[in-house]
Amino acid sequence: MNTVILAIVLLTACAPSASSDPLLVELANGELRGHDNGNYYSYESIPYAKAPIDDLRLEDPVPYTGRWDQAFDATKSPTECLQWNQFIQQPDKLTGSEDCLTVSIYKPKNASRKSFPVVANIFGGAWTFGSSLEDGVEHFMDSGNVIVAKINYRVGPLGFLSTGDNVLPGNYGLKDQRLAIQWIKQYIARFGGDPENIILLGFGTGGSSVHLQLMHKDMENIVKGGISISGTATSPFAVQSSGREVAFRFAKILGCNNFKRSSELKECFKRTNANDFVSAVQKLHVFDYVPSAAFIPVVESHDSDNPFLTEFPIETITSGRFAQVPWLASYTTQNGIYNAALLLQKDSNGKERILELNSRWNELAPYFLFYPKDLNQFEKNFRSRKLKLQYLGYRNFSVENYFDVQRMFTNELYKNGIEVALDAHRRYGSSPVYAYVYDNPADSSFTQILSRRIDLFLGTGMGDDYYLLMSNSLRGEMRADEKLVSWKLIKMVEQFAETRNLAYDDCVFTDNRRKRHFQLVAIKRTHCELVEARHLPETESDDLPTSPVVIY
Repeated sequence: MNTVILAIVLLTACAPSASSDPLLVELANGELRGHDNGNYYSYESIPYAKAPIDDLRLEDPVPYTGRWDQAFDATKSPTECLQWNQFIQQPDKLTGSEDCLTVSIYKPKNASRKSFPVVANIFGGAWTFGSSLEDGVEHFMDSGNVIVAKINYRVGPLGFLSTGDNVLPGNYGLKDQRLAIQWIKQYIARFGGDPENIILLGFGTGGSSVHLQLMHKDMENIVKGGISISGTATSPFAVQSSGREVAFRFAKILGCNNFKRSSELKECFKRTNANDFVSAVQKLHVFDYVPSAAFIPVVESHDSDNPFLTEFPIETITSGRFAQVPWLASYTTQNGIYNAALLLQKDSNGKERILELNSRWNELAPYFLFYPKDLNQFEKNFRSRKLKLQYLGYRNFSVENYFDVQRMFTNELYKNGIEVALDAHRRYGSSPVYAYVYDNPADSSFTQILSRRIDLFLGTGMGDDYYLLMSNSLRGEMRADEKLVSWKLIKMVEQFAETRNLAYDDCVFTDNRRKRHFQLVAIKRTHCELVEARHLPETESDDLPTSPVVIY
């Protein structure tokens, strides 16, 4: 990565623009023109890397070195990276373009500030879909105290396919993010941002991305903190030991199955039509959109040219080789809604699909719960039976027992991984580590889309907190209480970006370092509480009904 950093430094040798027009910004590539949005300026779709097409497909990102003879038009919304998007409500879920590696900058109009702290945002989407286009900045811009920089990166097979060797090492999406963060560090002063005051913010796999970026020791010289919402580097969906088996199975789907060597496979992948390449993801699904992430980050071969990850994150943390900057991790009380709600969909006979688990649990559990790839079939079956016994006992899967399944997904996919990360940081880190749990369900969110029902209440799920920070059309209008929570969350992030101190309303976060019990803030509808617990708390069974509540 040192050559990449050097290239960016050389590109930024020129002095900042002296233009009095706030819409015009001078970069090493030339001048760009942004847009006046009333209470903030936007500078969108700025390339930080060359388009990863043709020979650059399935390669590490290459810094953008193009020159603009005329002012670059930075008024156009970013383009999604090519993807098969779960939330497109039609059979053809293909959207986006391969030419998508851009950064977008949003600066509030605040005459009282000469320089702004910076929140660099990494979107989530199960490593497979999503884009910087989806997360709105209006709440931050209304408050007016930080610049927001949104990062676009490759997803799905274009971003994370790996053959487990130095031919197709994988992690291209993470390498995109890293290059974009370096670009922000070098250029953000041109937009009025403070390059010495950047924090990372991410949600879901974006939260895992933030944490994974902090696994690089040199990142402490680039950013000053990180916030991981509903995802960490130790989450089961964050990193696998190898992607080789999936890569060769994918090759067979694409008709590249006559090749035995990774180099031959790579050439076949590069020749394949991009739309066909990405659309083939659907043929890896075994149940609806499961696995939600067929291609995910992997531990790379040590002989890769520029590996992003050569060991599991827990090893990096316990060795102390990660970036020592303040870090906040969070989860919601029913994070597993994202993974479980689709089980409440009804089949053609009007029966909820959760009933299918009674005959397919051992088959499907490894895909739902992201079992390690190195488990053999006996070990997978043993784990599946053990989990069912732990959460359901000897009962069958049914609508009446749905919340036991949702609790399983919440714990096994989110809460437990966050607890592992927090525990390792508090034991082996030298920088502050904080946590919160959010419990204030939205009226309209992922639940309705994934369950295909509007008559159910399932609790506080994935994104119910994040979308009060970064707005999204997937959720409905904010209630009065959510508007107040949103304002307090924005102030919390602003304070963290400015000072690295953390408080939500009158609840001041406690640093977990060297603490015997976990210290976290519980954020609820009308108030917050300071919590001390031996294990991260989960929802008490009395807080939820025994089966989904039907709303009439």
